[in-house]
Amino acid sequence: MIAETRSQVSVNEATLYVAFELGKKGWKLAMTSGFGIAPVMRTVGSGEWAAVDRAIAYGRRRCGLPATAWVVSCYEAGRDGFWIHRALVTRGIANRVVDSSSIEVKRRARRTKTDRLDAVKLVLMLVRVCAGDARVWNEVRVPSVAEEAARHQSRERTALTQEQTRLKNQIRSWLATWGCAVPRRATGAWWATLRDWSGAPLLPAVQARLERAHARLALVAAQIAGLTAAQRDAAATAPATSPTHRLVQLKGLGATGAAIVIEEGLVWRSFRNRRQVGGLLGFAPTKYESGASSRDRGISRAGNTRLQAVMVQLAWGWLRWQPSSALAQWYHARFGHGKRTRKIGIVALARKLLIVLWRYVTTGVVPAGAVLRAA
Repeated sequence: MIAETRSQVSVNEATLYVAFELGKKGWKLAMTSGFGIAPVMRTVGSGEWAAVDRAIAYGRRRCGLPATAWVVSCYEAGRDGFWIHRALVTRGIANRVVDSSSIEVKRRARRTKTDRLDAVKLVLMLVRVCAGDARVWNEVRVPSVAEEAARHQSRERTALTQEQTRLKNQIRSWLATWGCAVPRRATGAWWATLRDWSGAPLLPAVQARLERAHARLALVAAQIAGLTAAQRDAAATAPATSPTHRLVQLKGLGATGAAIVIEEGLVWRSFRNRRQVGGLLGFAPTKYESGASSRDRGISRAGNTRLQAVMVQLAWGWLRWQPSSALAQWYHARFGHGKRTRKIGIVALARKLLIVLWRYVTTGVVPAGAVLRAA
């Protein structure tokens, strides 16, 4: 049974604010009851929830709070993921998962940094957030257990694809040192038929290494094929009103691209407007204006890198398969002149495309001029 929690807590009520600084062996808890109250520090073992409960009870007593006072906590998103958030929620604690890159830091050339100082700083920022200062940091939206598990399939396929590319490049590099290359029709034991620069067959040690690398490459290719088939089967059996089915109905979007877009949070993040959708992708301009000086420092790389990569690919595919759409016509009218402008414009198209796809999967409004596949 999940305990009742409240996402908003007034600073006027008796509340204990707790910040977790997570480590592999231990957690540091910084606790305070509000502005002007020096934080109390406790250290517990990683995952020792009985010790966490005792530390929170100690924090209530030290801060002069009743035993039933509300508890609000936070920690930085990292290697531990979201299981700690779910464990805190089951204990009736209103927890926030913080984006580490959004936390403000001093700009001194050298500053002191320890786990204790980080925990104290985090709990003081938590008090500010609960007091209504929403610009202190950015919070991470926590997916459900099923949504978090669903991301493993597409992320595994991406990792395997990168591994496949690495192995192919490695084999080509090995052969380049002997003055030969992979044959166009690499079937069977092709490494045994190769000749080096002098026409002599490759040495047995080199052939053995190529054979082992080829075996690894074949295994990776088989796993990629299995995951691709699973994604296609899931898209084919998806309900007609599901986001996945709607995306694959658009000409130019395949099951793999649709899976990545959906699993990275196009729907479960519950965006309220197009700016939040664009914020997930990034690709935003970085202006610099100070006094009389004003310049553009290019496009920011901040954002979901996996989503950025797939959206650029989908944007190029959109131009090919949806030439009559409003987005494709806008792109050609504004960026269709010159190779450099086309590469710059594809980033803007990727951002706009993600927004129209979000509207399509959430409201069912087909992008202007887009062509759907025949049923």
